[in-house]
Amino acid sequence: MTKPTWLANPWKQNPWFESVAVAQRRARTRLPAPVYAALLAGSERGQTVAENELAFRELGLAPHVAGNPPVRELATTLMGQEIALPVVISPTGVQAVHPQGEVAVARAAAARGTLMGLSNFASKPVEEVVAANPRTLFQMYWTGDRDVMVERMERARAAGAIGLIATLDWSFSIGRDWGSPEIPEKVDLRTMLRMAPEVARKPRWLATFARSGRLPDLTAPNLARPGQPAPGFFGAYYEWMNTPPPTWDDVAWMRQQWGGPFMLKGVCRVDDARRAVDAGVTAISVSNHGGNNLDGTPAAIRMLKPVVDAVGEQVEVVMDGGIRRGSDVVKALCLGARAVLIGRAYLWGLAANGQAGVENVLDIMRMGIDSALLGMGVASVRDLRPEHLLVPDDFHRVLGAGREISPGAPSSLAAGS
Repeated sequence: MTKPTWLANPWKQNPWFESVAVAQRRARTRLPAPVYAALLAGSERGQTVAENELAFRELGLAPHVAGNPPVRELATTLMGQEIALPVVISPTGVQAVHPQGEVAVARAAAARGTLMGLSNFASKPVEEVVAANPRTLFQMYWTGDRDVMVERMERARAAGAIGLIATLDWSFSIGRDWGSPEIPEKVDLRTMLRMAPEVARKPRWLATFARSGRLPDLTAPNLARPGQPAPGFFGAYYEWMNTPPPTWDDVAWMRQQWGGPFMLKGVCRVDDARRAVDAGVTAISVSNHGGNNLDGTPAAIRMLKPVVDAVGEQVEVVMDGGIRRGSDVVKALCLGARAVLIGRAYLWGLAANGQAGVENVLDIMRMGIDSALLGMGVASVRDLRPEHLLVPDDFHRVLGAGREISPGAPSSLAAGS
């Protein structure tokens, strides 16, 4: 048997990593400081981004000692698609993480039998990403006028995207207590000279881009108008900031224009979930934008079950925010999620080892889900229920349902407050 290449050199790091936390440490070592800081993100004091992860620690699992199923089923369906595990790639922009960007992520998702979410602000055009993974969900913000948005939908449809994700939960919160990373408008000679000290400290990152023959161009190709060059990040962001926020009629219009599987991402409140059902969505994602939006929003996992209880019989419900291991996925499924979306976890994998690193992260999730099912004596992810968890009485946060809140929840988190 041929030895793994890393064994030929005992000083070379094993490219495989055993947890998302290890992938994060490798990403921090590999990436220039501004790039790594952009992945961490968060807004204002960082309360929500921290709470997204910490809340999972309050949920306990109840293991069996014997009679557990010898084989477990991890496959499920989402938006009409069979997926090999209940973990889907959330749309994010990865301009400076890896030269193959979303194409590498899409290939990894395809190799592991799951769906790829592609951001409006992605670094790779939708045509290339769909070629790498035909099961791509194209994500759009509410940016530009309706004619422009229809153009973008039609381009995604023509490329072969199988569904649309509308992300509308953005309030343009600014200012981070720890400081925001510098993001240049473009990478030109002046920028390279100015940022050379940061880049020089990360020779492996620079070598990866050098081998590809390109540097990050910081444009958004999926926002380009027909026959025009792709706008830069700041130009695209300016358009987004200056587009009036959508109404519920706009959500229904967007869903109608797409005409196929449609997910509304960013739902936190029960009343919004019900309005989403009225607008005809296929699925909703309970999400606080990974803590990058309105700081002080409860952890997504705390808001999941109330939304599922309200609309879970009418639409598919997924969640994203704070997923770092397979047991986190299982906890979300116990509380009613059909699947979860991951963002930072796979970005750290991408930074650590490209496409193989993203596959590594998905394998970590798969192994963790399977291990949790085995220990809990559950044969399939479809069989997970709230009774499989130990849930504190004050865990859930019910927003947007009159004055109804969970017993023991702080009054400041009461619905409508």
